[in-house]
Amino acid sequence: MAAVVIVGAQWGDEGKGKIVDIYTEHADMVVRFGGGPNAGHTLVVGNEKLVVRLIPSGILRPETTCVLAQGMVIDPGSLVTELDELQERGHLPTPSSASGPARAGTGATLVVSDRAHAILPYHVLVDGLREQGAGAIGTTKRGVGPCYEDKAARRGITLGMFRDLVATEARIKTAIEAWTPTIKALGGTPPSAEEVIAKIRPCAERILPLLSNTSLLAEAAVREGKNVLFEGAQGTLLDIDHGTYPFVTSSHATAGGACTGSGVGPSRIDTVIGLVKAYTTRVGGGPFPTELNDATGERLRKVGDEFGSVTGRPRRTGWLDLPALRYAVRVNGLDGLALTKMDVLTGLDEIKVCVRYKAAAGESDEFPIDDAVNAEPVYQSFPGWNEDISKARSLRDLPENAQKYIAFLEAQARCPVVLVSVGYRRADTIVLSNPFDAAPRARGGARAV
Repeated sequence: MAAVVIVGAQWGDEGKGKIVDIYTEHADMVVRFGGGPNAGHTLVVGNEKLVVRLIPSGILRPETTCVLAQGMVIDPGSLVTELDELQERGHLPTPSSASGPARAGTGATLVVSDRAHAILPYHVLVDGLREQGAGAIGTTKRGVGPCYEDKAARRGITLGMFRDLVATEARIKTAIEAWTPTIKALGGTPPSAEEVIAKIRPCAERILPLLSNTSLLAEAAVREGKNVLFEGAQGTLLDIDHGTYPFVTSSHATAGGACTGSGVGPSRIDTVIGLVKAYTTRVGGGPFPTELNDATGERLRKVGDEFGSVTGRPRRTGWLDLPALRYAVRVNGLDGLALTKMDVLTGLDEIKVCVRYKAAAGESDEFPIDDAVNAEPVYQSFPGWNEDISKARSLRDLPENAQKYIAFLEAQARCPVVLVSVGYRRADTIVLSNPFDAAPRARGGARAV
């Protein structure tokens, strides 16, 4: 039995939905430990596409307990909308009473932390107003950043406070008073506390039966020897501490966030898997040294369907950045890499990979995290392939050039590849090792091809 953390090793959008869904076949519990409705995971079930923003990808597994932990920020309206959609499709039972989440025959159980903070209308308002100005950084305008600001300022509203809406209204009034100068300066009109409560009230009736102390639940599951998967959001390079600041999210997207966001200690974690695309994408503003503003970049966007699952915005595309990947391996302590969207590279005559950077001080193998705008990537080229790889189920099924590409990535990243996605369906996957079955191979080991 194992506790496994899954994180993005780039700027997010690495395909966590599909990979987490694959791993949750072996998991008893899936814990989403950070972020909010700004993170969309696309799942494909048969011919049906399902996008989840708050609820973990494991919700499609009938015997899995899904947890929204206290490190998250949750929009009550968005959560209720997602609950409705999942219940309409038969993927989630309806709780039978206010005594707690219930399992109705089949269907996953959903548990929500009463210490997770609520994204409220004034958070969304501030986020949207800020993104209209010169200081816009490309947020999803979902209120995530302002909600985390209130949390740090100790004036936030937790979901557990919904149990007493009279007392909560007074706290909301205080928060609105603090935000009013900012809202007015940005040209907006602050809502009243009464208006906010009116929006919360119907959501509270749906959410309260799901609330629990999720730190206790998650730690107990690990202690009892169950398979627990900790699901991250966004990616390493968007982490508030370790990303390309200030163009980052407002939470901890690295593996350490699994512990702070879930309330499970670091000594309980067995394995950390990082997801990485065979190329690189980014949404919103900020440095992107390997970005392609040409026909190749547009082709990657079109073939890879690189449009935000939450916003629909086209993603910026570029070549794989190995110094950035090594950085992600280091700050997350990655034990293995899950390589996604390998099939998108099919048909390219030449594939490039950034292997180091040129800067004023000379060349370096390190990712220039604080000076990425001025650093010049140095590329190594590889021949492409034209064969359809979607039916490959082992590395030897892949074209020789694809095998060499993977072997090079693995050796240079100094981290073993444990999974390769060769298509968008769940079955279109080469599973090299299962983190729930056995310990990963030693770090730095490269596979011979």
